[in-house]
Amino acid sequence: MSRSQTVRGRRLAAQLIARPAGRAADVVAWLGAVQAQDYLASLRAVGLRTPRATASTIEQAIADGSIVRTHVFRGTLQYVAREDVRWMLALVADRVIAGSASRYRALGLDERTLRRAARVLGKATSGAQLTRAEVAAALQGAGIRTDGQRLIHIIVRAELDAEICSGARGGKQQTFAAFDDRVPAAPARSRDHALGELARRFFRSRGPATLRDFMWWTGLRVGDARVGLAAIAGEMEPEAIAGVEYWSFGSDGAGGRGAEARKSSAHSAYLLPAFDEYLVGYQDRRAVLHADHVRLVNAGGGLLAPCVVVDGRVLGVWRRSLGKAGVAIEFRLFGTADRRARTAVGEAAERYATFVGAPLASVMTA
Repeated sequence: MSRSQTVRGRRLAAQLIARPAGRAADVVAWLGAVQAQDYLASLRAVGLRTPRATASTIEQAIADGSIVRTHVFRGTLQYVAREDVRWMLALVADRVIAGSASRYRALGLDERTLRRAARVLGKATSGAQLTRAEVAAALQGAGIRTDGQRLIHIIVRAELDAEICSGARGGKQQTFAAFDDRVPAAPARSRDHALGELARRFFRSRGPATLRDFMWWTGLRVGDARVGLAAIAGEMEPEAIAGVEYWSFGSDGAGGRGAEARKSSAHSAYLLPAFDEYLVGYQDRRAVLHADHVRLVNAGGGLLAPCVVVDGRVLGVWRRSLGKAGVAIEFRLFGTADRRARTAVGEAAERYATFVGAPLASVMTA
């Protein structure tokens, strides 16, 4: 078995793709955070790793607040377990805010306006959950303009300031709730302790991974990333792969999850949603994605398309359409696939249909 194959298998296990375990909140806590800017894709990202999950059960976890959708690492939307939101924001929010300074100036949003807007939204959402339109109305009522891109930047800043976060989905509309209503109070952590815990969440769920992968995913400066890694280095196993130092919690990738985590899935194919952590969690994706296929998955450098993964390697992309007859899935494979691989992909399509609660109407290959 090649080293790349070994890395792929261990990452599939560590990320709970090959070893689903726990409830939605357990999965999110294990991973630290899960990319969530594409709502439907993010439901599948969590559901793929949660035994017997459906889209409805993941939405229920969002509705009851056990997982919180808000802006955290790199200033992007992610799911975070509610018990982790406060210390994670305290660790990275100032850096994300500083990185947005030039954009704030371009939009005419000075620090006083941003802080006042955050307080307005914190008060407006107290005991309530507001749609985006209602958030805009609350700001306008306080004399704060929301035209153009100002509204979204005000919302993101209010999330980073721990004034608001996601509420329950209102039909097809996202809602916003008061942060203190959804997130329990918790003792503050020292910065070094928080860095160590963040490193532990990352390497146990994404190992084998590198320090650069950790920096990419968190957006931390190299000094902070090194402090986090040093805090847990004694718990991990460093290894050199192709001359690069990788870190992981044990060669099986289980990270101490016990017997449940050691039961490998019989599945060899998976339909990963857009922005899945199996890709977005790493700066270097060569172990799972061939260089010739990067542009087919990451068009323009910013879009990680839904991927077909067989034996840990990205072998194509896919898309779905939902109609009266059920869900239709179309694949575009990067090359030829043998009968076993095609059968496994078809089984993955069946599992996806079960997740969304619709019959599988058709499976096509472009």
